[in-house]
Amino acid sequence: MVTRIFSIVLFAVALAFGGADTLGLSLPEAQMEMWVKATSLTMQLRYGDAMEVANKLREENNGVGCLLENVVRISLYDDKGDTTALLKAGNRLEKCKTEGLWDALRKFEIGYVQGESGHSVKGAMTTRSAAGMFEDSKNLEAQAFYAIYAYYVDQSFSWVPFKSDNRAKYLSVLDSASLQSKRFWPLFLTPLIWMYYDKEDYAKGLKLAERGLSKAPNHPVFLQIKADMLYCLKRYDEAAKIYEASAASYEKRTGKSIRYWCAALNLIRIYHDAGKKEKSAEWKSKLDDPAYKALEKWMPGSLIDGLKKKDLL
Repeated sequence: MVTRIFSIVLFAVALAFGGADTLGLSLPEAQMEMWVKATSLTMQLRYGDAMEVANKLREENNGVGCLLENVVRISLYDDKGDTTALLKAGNRLEKCKTEGLWDALRKFEIGYVQGESGHSVKGAMTTRSAAGMFEDSKNLEAQAFYAIYAYYVDQSFSWVPFKSDNRAKYLSVLDSASLQSKRFWPLFLTPLIWMYYDKEDYAKGLKLAERGLSKAPNHPVFLQIKADMLYCLKRYDEAAKIYEASAASYEKRTGKSIRYWCAALNLIRIYHDAGKKEKSAEWKSKLDDPAYKALEKWMPGSLIDGLKKKDLL
């Protein structure tokens, strides 16, 4: 479920969370436990087991179970670079029958898929349409989903004189939700880290990445995020060590997948900035592989742009 790192611009039903809120994010206790269990299994990389739990949830609550199935598929893409799983998730999410704030979450996921698959404008419109459904809810999780959208809206208009700026509030909401929510914490913690990255507060980003690793030890995506923060803090040897191990691990688990190539691209810049030009060139030479050319369009734009600015691509 560590997914929301790369297309974060998102989401008038707005109901308070409570026992009588039939259109909120509440679930019967047994169904809530299923979602929490699926989250735990997903963060353990046990995607098949997580999908089984989602299937059982679907037997009791078809719409929410359908949504959970595709959250797992998106997580599979984010980790293993399974683009087929991503596109399948987008197709299946269009057909899930959800209501109220669950429908807002469905649209949030659809917007992410659209953004990741090259339809950024459409993705932004989809997620924006869901934002208002979360905006006035008193439920912390709903507020956190809205905060992801609202933070970047305020950031976009921060240059406008006298424009209100509630970014500190949204950071606080996401921080609280990432600590308190057992089912959605990865969806809240990941964008929170990247918000601090954008603020160039890499020390805080590192602490949050380590919080994620305390919840999901050795999770490969959080490890890469940790390495990104170490790189920005100029702790090059530590960052390189993580990315070298990550590249080897992904090559073994998935072959030369998206995350493998993300590691390779990062090692090019890490070794360059560390003054180890031969090591940087060694990793750069790997980009001649046809396997990289086939996946080049899936590489994070900010990473590619940064390498080009350093004349490393």
